[in-house]
Amino acid sequence: MASPIFASPEQIMTEKDELARKGVQFGRDVIAMDYEGGIAFVAENASRTLNKVSEIYDRLALAAVGNIQEYEIMRTVGIEQAEVKGYTYSREDVTARWLANLYSQYIGGVWRQFDTKPFEVELLIAELGEPGYSANRLYRISYNGILADDEKTAVIGGKAKEIREWLSERYEDDLSLPDVVRMGVQALDATRASEDDDDKLASDRLEVGTLSESRGRRKFSRMPREEIAELLEDPTTD
Repeated sequence: MASPIFASPEQIMTEKDELARKGVQFGRDVIAMDYEGGIAFVAENASRTLNKVSEIYDRLALAAVGNIQEYEIMRTVGIEQAEVKGYTYSREDVTARWLANLYSQYIGGVWRQFDTKPFEVELLIAELGEPGYSANRLYRISYNGILADDEKTAVIGGKAKEIREWLSERYEDDLSLPDVVRMGVQALDATRASEDDDDKLASDRLEVGTLSESRGRRKFSRMPREEIAELLEDPTTD
């Protein structure tokens, strides 16, 4: 009779960590930055139909890097839970902090189960604050469920550390939307190390989404790639 295969809990968790970490590290980065009147997401994304940034609720948006199928699971769960909570209680009760904790518990619960594959995804949740009442919120949830909050800027993806360092030396408060989009693209360009990525990022490889106070109840919008191209070509746009 063959002996059963045995692996220690430490070995199992190490292998799960390696699997999930690789899935995230190969993901193209997403940057979120406060600007005057909103929050902007800038992401490298060559697909025209598979988005990395999406609306979740009135003032909430979600971005992710990693496995796109698992991101769709997270997006769907977030929308459903937000709608239920908003209908059952009030729309003001649907916050980024509440949703981030929900995702953290869900992803962390899967991570702690020895017999399940971990999620190969890292999430970034943004909430547009209400002027005079609350500030903007940015939360990151890692592949193992660890929750972190950031102020003004947040980054997820394989080059997140390098991009955060790049932004820390250049980001300023109250920048305009065109300025933060250009800065986000410059940050992505500056930290790309692959020999295949010698050319600068063009609009056909970029995704930009915003949470803007100038919009109605639903604050999220996606910037058309034609508009991104015009913005990058004309440095005087403001």
